[in-house]
Amino acid sequence: NGPRARARLVYRSLQSAQECAESHHFGTAFAHYLLFLNLAPELKDIARESFQTTLLKWAEELDSLSRIQDIFDCYEQALELFPDNEVIWNSMGEHLFRMGFRDEAAGYFHKAVKLKPDYTEARENFYRVANWLVERWHFLMLNDKKRNFAYERAIQKAVQSGCSSILDIGTGTGILSMFARKAGASHVYACELSKTMYEIACEVVTANKMAGEIQVLHMKSLDMEIPKDLSSRVSLVVTETVDAGLFGEGIVESLIHAWKYLLLPPQVKGAPVERFGRVIPSCAVIFAVAVECQQIRRHHRVCFSDIGGLCLNGTVKWYSPIGNRPDGIDAAEPYTTERMSRIPGGYTPLTDNFQAMTIDFNNPQELEGLTTRDSYQLSLPIVKEGVLDAVVAWFVLQLDDEISLSTGPSEETCWEQAVYPVHEGLSRTVKPGDTLVVDVSCKDSYLIFNSVAVVSSEDKMEIEMNSMSDQKCNDLASETELCNALASLQTTNEPGMALQHCMLESSEIARLNNTQYNDHFKYALSRALSLMSDENGTCSSQTMDDSSSNLNSENMNSLSSLDVPSDRLYVLDVSEGFSILPLIAAKLGPVKVFSSIEKAQQQAALSTLAETNDISKDVLEFWHNHLQDDSAILQKPQSDKLWSVIILDAVEMCGLVRQGLMEKAALARRLLYPEGRLFPQSITVYGMLVDSETLLQESAVQGKEPTLGFNIAPFINQFKVPVHVFLDLSTLPYARLSEPVELLKLDLMNLFTDDMSSEIKVQICSSGKITAVPFWYEIHLDTDTSLSTWSDTSHWKQAAFVLDIPLQVKMGDELLLKIHYHKSNITITLNHT
Repeated sequence: NGPRARARLVYRSLQSAQECAESHHFGTAFAHYLLFLNLAPELKDIARESFQTTLLKWAEELDSLSRIQDIFDCYEQALELFPDNEVIWNSMGEHLFRMGFRDEAAGYFHKAVKLKPDYTEARENFYRVANWLVERWHFLMLNDKKRNFAYERAIQKAVQSGCSSILDIGTGTGILSMFARKAGASHVYACELSKTMYEIACEVVTANKMAGEIQVLHMKSLDMEIPKDLSSRVSLVVTETVDAGLFGEGIVESLIHAWKYLLLPPQVKGAPVERFGRVIPSCAVIFAVAVECQQIRRHHRVCFSDIGGLCLNGTVKWYSPIGNRPDGIDAAEPYTTERMSRIPGGYTPLTDNFQAMTIDFNNPQELEGLTTRDSYQLSLPIVKEGVLDAVVAWFVLQLDDEISLSTGPSEETCWEQAVYPVHEGLSRTVKPGDTLVVDVSCKDSYLIFNSVAVVSSEDKMEIEMNSMSDQKCNDLASETELCNALASLQTTNEPGMALQHCMLESSEIARLNNTQYNDHFKYALSRALSLMSDENGTCSSQTMDDSSSNLNSENMNSLSSLDVPSDRLYVLDVSEGFSILPLIAAKLGPVKVFSSIEKAQQQAALSTLAETNDISKDVLEFWHNHLQDDSAILQKPQSDKLWSVIILDAVEMCGLVRQGLMEKAALARRLLYPEGRLFPQSITVYGMLVDSETLLQESAVQGKEPTLGFNIAPFINQFKVPVHVFLDLSTLPYARLSEPVELLKLDLMNLFTDDMSSEIKVQICSSGKITAVPFWYEIHLDTDTSLSTWSDTSHWKQAAFVLDIPLQVKMGDELLLKIHYHKSNITITLNHT
């Protein structure tokens, strides 16, 4: 009876599980499946697919109920039963990633890819999380042979002079620790906060046969204690926890703590070195220059008073989240970063390079006093005429008395430069004879450059005359008096003007400044609304020439105003972030426009703009204010209405198609009137074959040579991603090996799939080594109007698919390109025909 009873129980458990799953009672079905699989593990293959589906559905329900621990428990039970199921590993990773556990999610995605290398979703998930966990600068830094060699020599000299115990703070892959051990240090400790980088460091140290010689600790140096983590105080700390602004990665805080608790006391002059502590780098000198740079300007300041037919002057004060401002509004970040040698359009220095600050990392008292040090002002003569757009800073890292590294814009280095945009009040044309006053300080462990005032030579003469003493009327005022006087000349608002302030991200400011983008949308919207009004039996006040395909000032001035009932035409803009497209549509005639802007400050700014431009209050509404579920933004405006126009944000600024675009387009089409329009209607993907050593350097560690013989590449390169984003093709160093070709077309008005492929043949126009396929888009608003994401005015960047193994080609060769598009991700393979 025992075996029969067991067989009946097994059968009933499976039957109950299937019935409950069919009835969508997934929690009960999951429990029955667990019983069945534990009773008859030999039969698990017959239930694999149905159990997997039930698990995923039940996990979704648990997620909606915020039963996080239950989700983890279910996945753990499932993986015990199906340890080789890549779908379960991937799904668990997705839950972890959504909850912010990126390190843990990476492990699950990585396991899924190892189980099934061609599992597209897991691979794309892993690529997405890899960008978070191993930032792209790791590759550039490890490929920077000059930087690596300088650190190796400095560490070797320190060890040979008597530093035998070493702590590597923020070890990353462990390369500095291995330099120390190779130089002969007897005790080497390395700490790393990132779980992913800690695990990479452990693998690297083991692979280079130093596992028993370097102790890698998964912790922050600020949490280290003696003798718990270190046996005793060390004689040398090595670190490279510096960013483009020098202090942004916390080097000051970590070194203050190290001098107090982890390092031997600083060396007394003439005393034996082995009894005292020291730091590599020993000190740093910070330099800067004021510049004119159109690219910086267009990302941090609204440059036009009229955009897309809208007046932006007077009532709203736009500002960037980057940079300190004189009006008391705190910036989100004190600086951004740019590789100035490759910034589109270049830049023009307006002052000479100036030394802004020095810092001695081997002086604990100086480090402790840095953040409390009073700010000081520098008076900088303008040496070239131009528009003042930013102060650009860099530093020289002095590793010891002889060895240094410069991060200046003219150097070939892995570092970018720190950019401090100048606020709008000071943005003006300056000329030789003028003076720029810059306030330098260190706040919250960040280096701050705050442009205080610009004074013309005429104003300066007046100040100098008023500052003369009675006894020495021909002597100029002291430098301090002059700076204080100049600082009082800050630009102020006109009296009586109550300006509304609105912060926009740099990408939103760049989109506002893209006049071609806004004008083309104005033109396409006018055509669409005009045609729809005609089709609905009403006539526009002017007739559009439908055959016109040239967008110029002449036909822009003849855009029609619509004379149609406001309840017939509804426009929904679901652009990401701040967008003025709803107001552009509203100015074209009596339509009802809906904006998807969520931030209250930006909603208020758009409402103010509407009022300034004589747009009635009842014309503009904010769609999120009508929604209970923000994720369901694509809904009907009212129960008995449909949309006339829906505007989708199709391409991310980084150069990729937005996630879920095709799914959104399919849903949007169902919400349109039969004659309604979707903007854009289609997207054409273009690409070309190039040879770019720069893209290789930024995408993966290139063997052992740049890391001076240490085997690091295989471990860090596990986290490389094939698609490189935020590229500026206008300044990227590359050799073109083919003409631009059409890779793929996405028809948003007709396609229903988010998975498609194409094949094209490409002729090689120059011999070389194909390392990458840069790509960009032509965004078709309608049949006559399009926007390119690669143009001088574009706010978009470009992207590139980087080949795993470069392909050698000769002029005249013909290659077959296979392009696979899956959920906004592009994969490209190349073969000779």
